[in-house]
Amino acid sequence: MSEDEKLLKECKKLSWEDRLAHKNWKVRVDANTDIAALCDSISDPKDPKLKDFGPLFRKAVADANAPAQEKALDALIAYLRVVDADSGRYAKEICDSVVVKCLTGRVKTIEKAQMVLLLWVELEATEVFLDVMEKAIKNKVAKAVVPAIDVMYQAVSQFGTKVVPPKRILKMLPELFDHQDQNVRASAKGLTIELCRWISKDTVKSILFEKMRDTMKKELEVEVDNVTGLSKPVRKIRSEQLKECEADVPVDTPDAASADEPTVHQETDDYDLMDPVEILGPLQKTTFWEGVKATKWSERRDAVAELTKLASARRLAVGDYVEVSRILKKLITDVNLAVAVEAVQAAGNLARGLRKDYSGGSRLLLPLLLERLKEKKAVMVDAVMETLRNMHKSGCFALGDVIEEVKVATKNKVPSVRSSCLNWVGFCIESNNKAYIMKVYKEYVPILLESLTDGTPEVRDAAFSGIAALAKLVGMKPLEKSLEKLDDVRRKKLAELMGPDPSSAPPPVAARGSASGGFAGDSMPIGGSKSAASLLSGKRPLPAGKKATTAKAAASTTKKAEGASAGPAKAAARVEKPEDLEGGDVSPEDLEARIEGQFGGDIVTNLKSAVWKERLEGIGNLQRKLEEATDLDPWTETLVRFLSILPGWAEKNVQVQQKSMEIISFTAEKSNHFSKRCVVLCLSGVVEKSSDIKLRIQATKCLTSFCEVVEPAFVINRLLTLWKDHKNPKVVSEGLTWLLTALEDFGVGLIPVKEVITFCKDVALQSSTAATRNAAVKLLGLLHKFCGPDIKNYFSDLKPALQTLVNAECDKNPYVGEAVAPKRSTRAVASGAGGGGAEGLPREDISGKVTAAILKNFISADWKVRQEAIEAVNTILQEANMRIQATGTGELIGALKGRLSDSNKNLVIMTLATLGKVAQAMGPGFEKSFKVIHADVLKCLGDNKKMMREAAVKTLDAWLLVLQMSKMLSSLTPALLDTKLCADGRKDMFDWFARHVAGADDMKEVITLIKPIVTGVQDKSAEVRKAAEGLLIEVVKACGHETVDRASRSLHGPALTLLQSLLEKHGLKSGGGAPAEASVDEAPTRAGRGGAAQKTVAGVALAGGKRVPMARGVGGKEPKTDAADAAQQNQALFNLKDCNKEEREKLHSRRPKFDSEQRGEQIQDVEGDVVKYFREDVHRRLLSPDFKKQVEGVDILQKAIPTQVREMMEVLDVLLRWIVVRVYEGNTTCLLKVLDFLQELVLAFKAEGYSMTDCEANYIFPCLVEKSGHNSEKVREKFRELVRLLCCLYPSSKIFSFLLDGLRSKNNRTKIECVEQLGFLIERYGVEVGGSGKGLQSVVALTTERDGDLRKASLNTLAVAYAILGEDVWRYIGRLSEVQRSLLDEKFKWKAREMEKKKEGKPGEARGAMRRSPRENGVDDAEQMVETNHQAVSSMVSNNSNSLESNFRGTAHMQPVGPLDWKDAIFVIENSTVSEQVVEGMKLICYELEQAIGDADGILMEELVSTADRLVCSLSARVASTFKAGLSGSSSRACKYVLNTLMQTFQIKRLAYEIKEESLHSLFTELLLWLLDDRVPLLDDGSQLLKALNVLVLKILENANRTSAFVVLIDLLQPSAGKGDRNMLSSHRFSDLVVKCLIKLTKVLGSTINEVDLDRLLQSIHDYFQQLGLEEIRKRAGADDKPLRMVKTVLHELVKLRGTSVKGHLSMVPIDSEPQPIILAYIDLNLQTLAAARTHMLTPAGTGSQGHWLDNSGNGPSSNSTSSAETQLKQELAAIFKKIGDKQTCTVGLYELYRITQLYPQVDIFSQLQNASMAFRTYIRDGLAQMEKSAASGRTPASMSVVSPPPLSSSNMGYPTKGAPNHNSSHMSSHHNSFGEDAEVGSGRPTSYAVDSSAVRQAMHQRHVDTSPYDSSGDTHGESNVQSTVVGGTLNAIRERMKNIQAAAAGSTGSGNYNIPPVTSAEPMSQHLAPQGDVEHRQREPLPDKALSGLQARMERLKNGVVEPAVLV
Repeated sequence: MSEDEKLLKECKKLSWEDRLAHKNWKVRVDANTDIAALCDSISDPKDPKLKDFGPLFRKAVADANAPAQEKALDALIAYLRVVDADSGRYAKEICDSVVVKCLTGRVKTIEKAQMVLLLWVELEATEVFLDVMEKAIKNKVAKAVVPAIDVMYQAVSQFGTKVVPPKRILKMLPELFDHQDQNVRASAKGLTIELCRWISKDTVKSILFEKMRDTMKKELEVEVDNVTGLSKPVRKIRSEQLKECEADVPVDTPDAASADEPTVHQETDDYDLMDPVEILGPLQKTTFWEGVKATKWSERRDAVAELTKLASARRLAVGDYVEVSRILKKLITDVNLAVAVEAVQAAGNLARGLRKDYSGGSRLLLPLLLERLKEKKAVMVDAVMETLRNMHKSGCFALGDVIEEVKVATKNKVPSVRSSCLNWVGFCIESNNKAYIMKVYKEYVPILLESLTDGTPEVRDAAFSGIAALAKLVGMKPLEKSLEKLDDVRRKKLAELMGPDPSSAPPPVAARGSASGGFAGDSMPIGGSKSAASLLSGKRPLPAGKKATTAKAAASTTKKAEGASAGPAKAAARVEKPEDLEGGDVSPEDLEARIEGQFGGDIVTNLKSAVWKERLEGIGNLQRKLEEATDLDPWTETLVRFLSILPGWAEKNVQVQQKSMEIISFTAEKSNHFSKRCVVLCLSGVVEKSSDIKLRIQATKCLTSFCEVVEPAFVINRLLTLWKDHKNPKVVSEGLTWLLTALEDFGVGLIPVKEVITFCKDVALQSSTAATRNAAVKLLGLLHKFCGPDIKNYFSDLKPALQTLVNAECDKNPYVGEAVAPKRSTRAVASGAGGGGAEGLPREDISGKVTAAILKNFISADWKVRQEAIEAVNTILQEANMRIQATGTGELIGALKGRLSDSNKNLVIMTLATLGKVAQAMGPGFEKSFKVIHADVLKCLGDNKKMMREAAVKTLDAWLLVLQMSKMLSSLTPALLDTKLCADGRKDMFDWFARHVAGADDMKEVITLIKPIVTGVQDKSAEVRKAAEGLLIEVVKACGHETVDRASRSLHGPALTLLQSLLEKHGLKSGGGAPAEASVDEAPTRAGRGGAAQKTVAGVALAGGKRVPMARGVGGKEPKTDAADAAQQNQALFNLKDCNKEEREKLHSRRPKFDSEQRGEQIQDVEGDVVKYFREDVHRRLLSPDFKKQVEGVDILQKAIPTQVREMMEVLDVLLRWIVVRVYEGNTTCLLKVLDFLQELVLAFKAEGYSMTDCEANYIFPCLVEKSGHNSEKVREKFRELVRLLCCLYPSSKIFSFLLDGLRSKNNRTKIECVEQLGFLIERYGVEVGGSGKGLQSVVALTTERDGDLRKASLNTLAVAYAILGEDVWRYIGRLSEVQRSLLDEKFKWKAREMEKKKEGKPGEARGAMRRSPRENGVDDAEQMVETNHQAVSSMVSNNSNSLESNFRGTAHMQPVGPLDWKDAIFVIENSTVSEQVVEGMKLICYELEQAIGDADGILMEELVSTADRLVCSLSARVASTFKAGLSGSSSRACKYVLNTLMQTFQIKRLAYEIKEESLHSLFTELLLWLLDDRVPLLDDGSQLLKALNVLVLKILENANRTSAFVVLIDLLQPSAGKGDRNMLSSHRFSDLVVKCLIKLTKVLGSTINEVDLDRLLQSIHDYFQQLGLEEIRKRAGADDKPLRMVKTVLHELVKLRGTSVKGHLSMVPIDSEPQPIILAYIDLNLQTLAAARTHMLTPAGTGSQGHWLDNSGNGPSSNSTSSAETQLKQELAAIFKKIGDKQTCTVGLYELYRITQLYPQVDIFSQLQNASMAFRTYIRDGLAQMEKSAASGRTPASMSVVSPPPLSSSNMGYPTKGAPNHNSSHMSSHHNSFGEDAEVGSGRPTSYAVDSSAVRQAMHQRHVDTSPYDSSGDTHGESNVQSTVVGGTLNAIRERMKNIQAAAAGSTGSGNYNIPPVTSAEPMSQHLAPQGDVEHRQREPLPDKALSGLQARMERLKNGVVEPAVLV
């Protein structure tokens, strides 16, 4: 291997940059060759490999070695072929190198260099191309100039003047014509000739000939005159080539262009090529201004003639022509005709030369010109008509602008004026396009129709001509309605004028050129001559047809340069003609003959039969034969047509129709010739059948098959047309349902999205059928799934209700994009699926909407018209749903670009916002427009106004969302070096780059910012230097240290030194700190480990322990708190050592103006104070430029409010000044956070009784008032709440004055907010809050404003004042105009009516009553007046008495109207001493409760729930005070309100459940005491109050927390409940009332036991027993104590319902304590009594009552006991059936019925259901079967949600419920039993077992002495039987259960559970009443007879039917 080969092999390992810079030229050649090969292998222009090559070619093409240079050009050509327009950022530097180094080399080098330049033109870098050409033609070497001219010639000939603008080339030519070298002059001539092929010859002559020598002029004139025809482009730019490739449309080459396809060339406007001529200056030097005032007409004429001559230039410079127009206005009406004619001509010249810039003068002169048409002299009429035409053609005004002038002229008395005006209108109509005429024709049709009846023939003829011109443009259809009134004669004449129907006329032929007119022959194809000089005489290239062979070599040379443009040309093919969808008619006979010949005659005969079975047989035979056929293609259309006739779509038999559609679907799937025509033939029939439920499946299958055969877009578009006019709504709803499936199957790419959305909006959603609307909503929601959130832009015009439905459906279908692939594919290419593709949503072409009128308005002299033009563009964007195409927007971008230099700054801001919207709507296509307009946007950054700069930055942000940072970087970087930008502008640009540089995708572009950064850090402005340093930090983090080091090599001298010092300063030098790629999660090194602690956290470590926060995304985590912060957090938050608030207020007494010139100085003062008084970590965050850091600082302050409120009072002025700075900065996130903090701070100050000083108010209120008109409604709401809240800290009268100052704001929203706040203050504090009443005068002045919302707000505020003052309000208002007075009269009348409806009295009535004397009002009114005055004083008293004086200042005369919100209302109820205020608070509470009921799960309910307990506490306290006040003689109104508010609260169960036990205890105490108070009936409406109290108690028992209610009531029964309370608490009446409440709760305990916390309830019962003790219990038992009996009754009910499992709920009872708790003895005794009673009742050998439940049909004797048993059986079964019929107890009832059938299978259950329905009997039979299955599997209903029956071990399923006799409780007696107490509390109350103290003592003694039989059993059987022996009736069982609960919590299984087998009739009953051990125990210890005596007595009473009615509370 040679040395060169080794070198090349080794160098291949180097980077591309090093290889191209290698000193060996062979290495460089090899590198270029490899680059060219690599580029040729790449097909994707977005390939990341290409990004590395762009910057390399600048030096490569300038290589000094010729072979290396040529290879570099080859590589560059290969590179340019594959890249797209994104590479344009490298164009300038590469083209500069090519022009300098390559155009003077060898021939091949020059050709390749020209090829490179042309490829840059193809890549749309035209401006760069022309820039380098301007430099190239100035080369002193002529050899380098000729190739430059030749490449310009090639660019123009190949791309045309649309791509290569000729204006700049024309400016270069005069210099070339004077060149010394003849070759240069010859080439310049050839370039001029080529330009004449594209633009007008006269234009070229007028521009060039004036600057040429005569000899050259003559030579060139001959050559130019020989040019014939016009050329057309033969090469397209890259973006157009890509569009053709995507559309797959063949492109014909110029040689292959057919003669019948003429191409229309869009000629360049000559006006744009002309240089404007300044005439105002030369006009000053003439005698014009003096001559127009001369008395001689000739002097006046000559003066005007000078103006006419100057204005005859083709293009005039824009200037101030207002005075000239005024003079012409006078001269047009001159008495001398010659002077007037000259003036008219001068006006026409001005219009032609200025065009749209003369719109103001044209509108000024138009009425006079129309008036001068009355002249009889033809010279005047002709001059006027010519001027009018010039004005219209030049765009000075449009037809829509002059409607009023035309109306006036057509009503002129002189007929010639009318006729001439109409003739001019007709000319204007003919010269306009159809789109514009469609907008204005409705205005002109009435004018023309009215003129048809004119008495003058000329006028009528002119009107006819105008109507004919309209009809030719818009067609007759829009005019039919207007022309109905014309008679036949006029119709005939109009038809003659119109000629043939314009709609049927052939399309217009191109005006210029044709295939034979020189396009193919005269145009220069790609392979034509490359030399411009070849076009001179004798050297003209041959026509394309003849030169195909001669130019073969040249064509092959330029083949590579064509790039992608040659691809479509090779694949050129003829475009298929559109398919005939209707086809010719075929007779039924022919169809039948064809089918008979192919499939047999039987099929046709059967299908014609009237018998449906024969038709079914025929269609079945046809289906079988088709399935057997191998080729259906020849018969496809015939078969479809035949089936449409036989059996046809009118076939009524469903089976036949199903077969028919199955055949069609089968044919569509199998045939390859199933065309669109076949779909059209059967689509309407299939649509009709889709609404039939029996045919729906076949119909939808047909539609799906159609979509697979042809594209879905075609089928769906046809369907939408059919559905639109269909009368059956079910067809539409079912069709939309199918469309949902089609969208899932075929994807959104093949669906016409826009058409579907339009149909849903306009038709489906407007349908009166709910199914159609629902289907449309679901379809739109599914479209959101595929198209994304942009689809919501289409819903903006829907009704709010529909919008809500659609948005909700969209939320159910979140955007998935292209993640879901289509399930089905189609045979055809979806060419008609407009709007499909990757984006899903279509983009609209708005080029037609951007009319000439809109563009003209952009340059209007009136700023309002310009504003309307900008708003019109915004409207167009909204109408296009913010999705537009980039094509056709060039003029719009140019118009917006012109407005960026508008003198009205507000319009510039609007334009910037519009440009952001345009970019958003255009998407990636905005890139080309960005290159055009970005420089002008950057100029706006140089404006001194902050609003302008902010708008420009927002525009850049909007562009960044659309374009990549790398595409914008090269274009925006020069702005950093632009010295024309002001310092603030450069600072904003540096900041903008710093924010977004981390998101750049190409870091090589980012590194180019180093040089601007170095320049920025040397700027004079400190802010710019600081911003540049910030950008440097971000660049280092984004690119890394090594990249920055390499980039710094290009710097030299001081710049390099400065950069290195900056890197060292911030610790960013490699080695000086942690690298940017280092981990950001390293743990900080603790102090003491080897020295000082060095900590690296979430950022770049800096020297000295400092750090730079890392950009988001580098580490993936938010920055952490560093060591310094951690140490500082232990320090005090505020430094108040030298804090002197008074001195600061003296120093900063004036109001701060942070938007004025002193802004910088004042901000520095604020920053100094913040640093001085705040902790370091806090002030570092508060003063950070990053708003996120500011938010962190505010968070720290906000968290410190509860503990540091006193300290914050000391630095409140500093805080407020800092807040003002943040508010003026305008960052929304920071602003919201600051406002939240300030609101919380005010509330804390309010609680402390703080009052703001005047100085503090001067800081904050002007800022709040000015910024209250924020754009965001959320922010405005925050400001509104804050201002109202500040009334607690500062006198409202002074706040009123600040708000009055806000009425002078320029922001209408600010005015509206201030007016509304004024109304609030007036309503709350009275009109006196405003002082002398000047405030109302200021508000009245706003009623004349143009803004409707402002007028409405001011009228509402005045109406509030009127409600208070009445007619006295007119004295405060002052003088009014008639319009104002009428507005106020109407508003005041409305207010009076509203007050009357609400029963609020009359306006001013309350105020008048206060002003009258007590004699006039009476005593009651006088007292009320005194009370009202007392309210006014007391309402301003805060919680802290120290703030009384400050709060009272200026507010003692104000009258409050009530609390503001829920919390204020509670505050008033708690603290106010004024009855009326409390009533107002309760009113608001009731209102809020009503609102919350309608929104049970809303935010309001959540707020109410959180404060419900506080509300009940305050209301409970109010009960006593209000009733006491009522007893003292006051009105009982407050009593009613407090009871009503409590009732409203407890009606909401969710609120009632949140009330705590303590609150419930106090409330029950108060309510029950007042129920027992004998003084209540003596009050006003005392009986109603008692009734309300009773109902309220019942409502509390119903909805309150059951556990809390039980606990509170039991606690009230304790003896200690009366201590500290009234004596009545210990009375028997109070105890009886509590017992009644407990009875009410206990009666429903069976259905509510799942809501009760049994552990807590048993604890309460235990506490009650323990409080009494055994001796007290025995004493009370003997004294018939009702409270004790009631508590035992509650315990009995619990035991009865839960059985032995109740012991598992003793977790809160100390069961292991000594002595044992009393409650355990009662539970055991109740369990034994229940078991014994159940055994006694259910055993046939027992009492005998249930032994007769069996069948009585035997021979046994009949007795009363049998009858009683049957009655009891019926009653028991009736009770069970009633349970089964109730939803809540159906499961329990079925289980009880199942137990009876198992115990007594002989009982016939269904004999009792003879009168029941069959459904009920079936339900019972199925339920019993289900219960049997559950029992077999060992399941019990204990876990069911309804009330469960007692467990099998110790309970019976026959327990009574409401409405059924209580058989199982029949042991109760109505007298004192042997235990010494009555077991019954009262008639109808729950029963209790009687237990005396001896039984309790015996049970407890047994527990202390004896061991349980279960324990002994356990000892006998050993450890293996412990689990089975532990049962629920012992203490060991309870302990075991507690262990199991703990084990279950730890994840283990308890050992105390056991299953009991189901009961069967064959087993003894005693075995199922308790576990086995328990049975043995009971056999050894039988139940005493005394325990059963009560049961027997109760049974006898039940048998006799003695059941007393229940007594409610």
